[in-house]
Amino acid sequence: MAATHCLSKPATVTPVITQSENKSKPSSSSSFLKPHGLQSPWLGIKLSLRSSKPRPHLPNHRPITATVSFSLPTAKPDRVASTEKVPKWSRRAIKSFVMAELEARKLKYPTTGTEAFLMGILIEGTSLAAKFLRANGITLFKVREETVKVLGKADMYYFSPEHPPLTEAAQRALDWAVDQKLKSGDDGEVTTTHLLLGIWSEVESPGHKIMTALGFIDEKAKELASLSSEPES
Repeated sequence: MAATHCLSKPATVTPVITQSENKSKPSSSSSFLKPHGLQSPWLGIKLSLRSSKPRPHLPNHRPITATVSFSLPTAKPDRVASTEKVPKWSRRAIKSFVMAELEARKLKYPTTGTEAFLMGILIEGTSLAAKFLRANGITLFKVREETVKVLGKADMYYFSPEHPPLTEAAQRALDWAVDQKLKSGDDGEVTTTHLLLGIWSEVESPGHKIMTALGFIDEKAKELASLSSEPES
């Protein structure tokens, strides 16, 4: 007598904890859980988490407003009185100035000089002036090396002020840049290119000496000056 054996795969039984089962077995954290809010794929129920500390009532606050300055320090008091006639600095030039101050603090120098301006331009990195410097082999690493050669290493235990004051050469470089923009008669902003040419105009400054040591010459300055009319955001 032949017997036929039929084999079938047993059904897989997955235990599911229902909502009622969960209620019958309270846990130590039951005071923090609610049976709704957060879906749990493992338990098949929804859980919600509630902080044991009530949230404090926050009164309505007035919105915070910030003022952004588009001008850099000047040694000419007549410009402060006639701000309408003074062109604004570009966003990239402002950022280069801020980066210069930070670099001066990083190197623990007491002042922000033309050498710091040069590094600030390269750190910002996106302006026409920065691209022109890199295209002529002048990089941030090289400028830092030359800066130490020219100015020496600062005292490692010295802490620069939050805003290292400008050297006289650095201040003259800023004013030169604005003067050149005014002489051109063109509308628009004072750009990072004007700032770089201002550094170059200060022949005795560390920034000029560093540029010269790295191969920057008057012909390059003239080439850059021809591009100074291009807008910069």
